[in-house]
Amino acid sequence: MESVAMTQPSIGPDATTPKDTTLIYRQSRWTRLTHWLWAISLFFMLLSGLQIFGARPQLYIGKQSGFGYNNTVFAIGAENTATGPRGYTEIFGHRFDTTGVLGWSGPAGQQTSRAFPSWATIPSYYDLGTARVVHFFFAWILTTTLVVWLVASLVNGHLRRDLAPRLDDIKRLPQDIIDHAKLRFHHTREYNTLQKMAYGGVLFVLLPLMIITGLAMSPSMNSVLPWLNEVLGGRQTARTIHFTVMVLLVGFFIIHMLMILAAGPINELRSIITGWYRTDPPAHGDEASKRSA
Repeated sequence: MESVAMTQPSIGPDATTPKDTTLIYRQSRWTRLTHWLWAISLFFMLLSGLQIFGARPQLYIGKQSGFGYNNTVFAIGAENTATGPRGYTEIFGHRFDTTGVLGWSGPAGQQTSRAFPSWATIPSYYDLGTARVVHFFFAWILTTTLVVWLVASLVNGHLRRDLAPRLDDIKRLPQDIIDHAKLRFHHTREYNTLQKMAYGGVLFVLLPLMIITGLAMSPSMNSVLPWLNEVLGGRQTARTIHFTVMVLLVGFFIIHMLMILAAGPINELRSIITGWYRTDPPAHGDEASKRSA
């Protein structure tokens, strides 16, 4: 798996060169550790976050919210109709029936009004206190690991060497897009332009933005960083950005999984579990083989 968490792909001290020259040591121990720490943290943060969101399943733009304001951009709820209770999701004033999934869900005969179904939240029953404990615990694990990874990557040159797009990468971008659209992958040690852009967007935009907006929503941070809410446009706007980032991360995860399945799941999983990755056999004059899937 070409993971979001990664250090430079290189032969590590725990690697032994195999006889098969197409099998390389691509992911270091630190890469694999951070990958799984982030994956587990984001999983628990997502499900506990949906539980927290369910306590007030509306999103607003601005510093204030309530019945006296018309700044709702997203809402999940339930309403009584002639055919019985129905769940709905409202986006920018456009309402969609989402009964059975959002707004109104549960086993037959035991449906209830809740933003997200019980299988999608931690805990599965309504418990805001436990959800907050779980959410903040894994948020600190994610934040600490990300900061340590960033410092280490700056020191060892990983960011400049392996993640920063170069001019050649930009020139190859159109061909990379075509290759991925045709599900034509090249398995090599290096990361291609789309990977660098996707991983960079997650590591340096989405995750930091999620952390910053999370801090802005915390009342305890008002005295420490009183200007943060003002910069983000208010606590309600910060909450909306936080939720939007979550949706984008889920989208990244789905695309990431699809690319893994298309590129060869056994090879990708072996890479992120053991560190070993099978590359394409070298071909004379084949420049494409120098780039990864």
